[in-house]
Amino acid sequence: MIEFRPCAIVPTYNNPITIRPVVEAIREHVPDVIVVDDGSAEAGRSACDQLARAGAAVVVRRERNGGKGAAVKTGFEAAREAGYTHALQVDADGQHDISRAGAFLAAAKAKPNAAVLAYPEYDESAPRGRLIARRITTFWVNLETGRGTIRDAMVGFRVYPLAAVQGLKVRGDRMDFDVEVAVRLAWAGVEIVNLPVKVRYLDESEGGVSNFHAFSDNVRLSWMHSRLCTWKVFSFVMGPVLRRLPSADV
Repeated sequence: MIEFRPCAIVPTYNNPITIRPVVEAIREHVPDVIVVDDGSAEAGRSACDQLARAGAAVVVRRERNGGKGAAVKTGFEAAREAGYTHALQVDADGQHDISRAGAFLAAAKAKPNAAVLAYPEYDESAPRGRLIARRITTFWVNLETGRGTIRDAMVGFRVYPLAAVQGLKVRGDRMDFDVEVAVRLAWAGVEIVNLPVKVRYLDESEGGVSNFHAFSDNVRLSWMHSRLCTWKVFSFVMGPVLRRLPSADV
């Protein structure tokens, strides 16, 4: 039986209001939390420092903002170095129902080689534009992995087996990361377990902060899907030849 020693990874960029309640809620399910501060401004840095001083989290600081994906990759490195086997990724914006963490960790413990990915149950706070964007992404992900393999690839609430993500060549460093790493896990033969999580978009008074940039992040997502779909078609057509060649970084 594979050892199961989980931690949580929380990438954060300027979430001074929500980071503490998110970490406190996570610790009800897994006590070891790694917060990756991705170059936050003073208020965000201070909130992370307070968590570190209180012993509520290990804080890893990136001096320059590199994007959500870059922060999660930094968290993966820190988690592996500390000897953890699995990582519960939770966004710092407070959108996700963290009471579901126990069910996600239980599923990962039951199937330690699997990746446990969330699909959203939205309430009326969900912006219409985000709902449309997710439908578009789901269409492309179904082409890349097969219909229903991944119910949603964009929700930043999931459990990774660290051994499985270690060898993946994920280019995305920003909002494209969540989608690309999910697709590549499926391509690598990692079983995908899909579980629901409630999602509520917080308003500004609650600390709601969106780091999704409609133009630039949608361009990144489009370019990523172009790469992945091209590689998928090429692999299908040239599969027998490719199996005799070294793996390619697409």
